[in-house]
Parts: sequence; C-alpha cells; structure tokens
Amino acid sequence: MKDREEDSFELSKQYFKAQSLVTMAFRQFIQQKLKAANLDLTFEMLQILSYLSDKEGTNQQEIANATVKDKASLTYLIDNLTRRELVYRQEDEQDRRNKLIFLTPKAKLLLSETLLPYLDEMYVKVTQGLSNEDIEGVIKVIRTMTANLKE
Repeated sequence: MKDREEDSFELSKQYFKAQSLVTMAFRQFIQQKLKAANLDLTFEMLQILSYLSDKEGTNQQEIANATVKDKASLTYLIDNLTRRELVYRQEDEQDRRNKLIFLTPKAKLLLSETLLPYLDEMYVKVTQGLSNEDIEGVIKVIRTMTANLKE
C-alpha cells in the first residue's frame, strides 16, 4: 500500500508540473498572437473579453468568480479595458450598488474578427492528436481533483 501512495504522490507532482506547463503554453500562444497583431492587450484582458462575449451585462463579482480573479485585480483590468474603449460600466437597475459590464462595439468587432479566432486556433491546436475520450477523461480527472480539494 505504501508503494501505491508513493507512486500516486509522484504522479500527482508530475501532473501538476505538466498542467502548469500547459497553462504557460496557453498564455504564451495568446501573447504571441496579440503581440504579432500589435494589440495592446494582456492574456487576462482577453479572458474578461471572452467571458463577456458569452455573458454580457454581468456584474464584476460574477466575472471575478468565473475568471478566478480577486476583485481588486478585476477592477484594475476593467479600468484598463474601459480606457481602451472595449468595455463600459452601467448601473444595475435592480441593485444600484452593482455595476454591469458590457462590451463596446469596438470590442465586439475585435472579438469576432481577431480574438475569438485566436482562441479557436489555440483550442484546435492544443487538442491535436487527442480523441474526445482523452479530453473527456482529462476533464473528469480535473473535476475530481477540484472536488477533492474542496472537501
């Protein structure tokens, strides 16, 4: 039993190192695309824009939860996106304390013509040589690990 625990421990370390490398590769891929297109955006800004492309009019707390950012970091990112005229804040009519975040027409155009195709390209590239079963297996493992850590 001890050998199995040691094997699991070593495999766990290898998995997390590999996962970190994939995350870094995602960031580098996108950052190279942004730089080549002379876009003054960061990977984090793209995360927010991408999220808003699916859930426009979301409040900052929901965006923070979905993108795994703390509120201060998210406020800084949204401020920067506002200065670039890519998002704007609007008061929530249901709760005046909340500000809802919307994409500007400039952001919608940038997303549809440039940013979302970059993400699509990355998703296709990262899954080359993998079957749907492989991908589903990885998702299942990650969800189990996440649940284990929440216990």
